[in-house]
Amino acid sequence: MKDGDENEQVRELQARLRQLDHFDRAPTGFYGTITAKAVTGFQEKRGLPGTGSVDEATWQRLLAVTKKPTADELKPSTTNELDTPDARCMTGRVLCISKESRTLAWMIDGEVVSSMDVRFGSENTPTREGVFLVDRKVRDDWSKLYHTPMPYAMYFSRGQAVHYSSDFAARGYNGGSHGCVNVRDRTKLAALFDQVKVGDKVVVHW
Repeated sequence: MKDGDENEQVRELQARLRQLDHFDRAPTGFYGTITAKAVTGFQEKRGLPGTGSVDEATWQRLLAVTKKPTADELKPSTTNELDTPDARCMTGRVLCISKESRTLAWMIDGEVVSSMDVRFGSENTPTREGVFLVDRKVRDDWSKLYHTPMPYAMYFSRGQAVHYSSDFAARGYNGGSHGCVNVRDRTKLAALFDQVKVGDKVVVHW
């Protein structure tokens, strides 16, 4: 396993590293810089080459010192830990959205006001990355293209929006969006919807 991989084995890797306090957030299944750093720490502590990638020797050593993760360890219901905010999120009013930690942080002048778990589009319909602005808000929207409800929709890039997803709430990361940023906590999103204004910045980053 290496940087850029995204699968269930990566999720298991993260859960096992978390048992040893090398990984301090909920498993996401995505192998990014945070996971690479955790792997390097594990390798160096056990006398393995600190490559940040998982070879057979690293995997076997990890299996030997951890237990098979439970379903709750693999997909905990608690909110994912935020990673270090992108530099573009540090000024003004920003929806700071991290694909690596799968979180949305509502930030004002560099301070986190609230945060929530999110999921993104599939490989065929990816969520666009970059800096955008909220161009419209619709409290009770409906997707004519996909025939699904989109409550508390905040549009930022053509048809892509932050919105509540009952499917995400029910299935977690087993599913995906058609490009939108799905939120599974309706109560948190409802409060956020009332605070965000058209023209506020949106940053989507790894």
